[in-house]
Amino acid sequence: MSDVKYKNRMFGFVTETWNPVVGCSHNCVYCWARRQAQRHKKNCPKCGWFSPHLHEERLNRKFKPNTLVFVCDMADLFCNEVLDGWIRKVLHVIHQNPKTLFFLETKNPDNMQFFDIPKTNTILSVTIETNKVHGELPKIGRWSYSNISQAIPVDLRFQDFYFNDYFEGFRKHVSIEPILDFDLEEFLEWILDIKPNFGVSVGYDNYGYRLPEPPLAKTLQLIEELEKHGIKVERKTLRKAWWQKDE
Repeated sequence: MSDVKYKNRMFGFVTETWNPVVGCSHNCVYCWARRQAQRHKKNCPKCGWFSPHLHEERLNRKFKPNTLVFVCDMADLFCNEVLDGWIRKVLHVIHQNPKTLFFLETKNPDNMQFFDIPKTNTILSVTIETNKVHGELPKIGRWSYSNISQAIPVDLRFQDFYFNDYFEGFRKHVSIEPILDFDLEEFLEWILDIKPNFGVSVGYDNYGYRLPEPPLAKTLQLIEELEKHGIKVERKTLRKAWWQKDE
């Protein structure tokens, strides 16, 4: 199909990654980072366990100007089990590199407001895979959202990112990956309300977990509507839902 694209896990706009903190407490079933971290368990048992921990030696990293660095793609820096002191150490490095742009993605945006994140050289991103909450996901396969992730509920992520004045003036991004089934009208409204001036990234699961996915046509309709409203959309893995029959 000409409208199907496959991409790797990385956002296309990222220049490099930096992981001073590794590990996450959200326990998302589709997490590629957990599997990747387990490959390093001989050198660092905490990486193998994927429990949040600080690699102090990585705080000495030197950054080139005019690059875009994904901070902690092997963690959620703002998840509840990451210590405040670790976050402050990471943000200190960001403050010390004003000519480098840093990308901070989370499923716990409420926690961001308690830290001094510079507006001038950061992009804040929230992951929102669906707008369906509280058992509303269709029972496609064996999943409901509580089986998929123990992160903060998606409606609260939206509310934190939209209603909290702390986020005014930041460059904002929304990650819809892996995309789960959604209500088109409400989900579109959520994203438009957030005003993601750095864009939106949309993609399907890459690892065969048979999640409750929307049909491809519905996802393409969402992308079309976002672009009609002037929002830049990065197309990640776009394919038919696993349950759709081949035509």
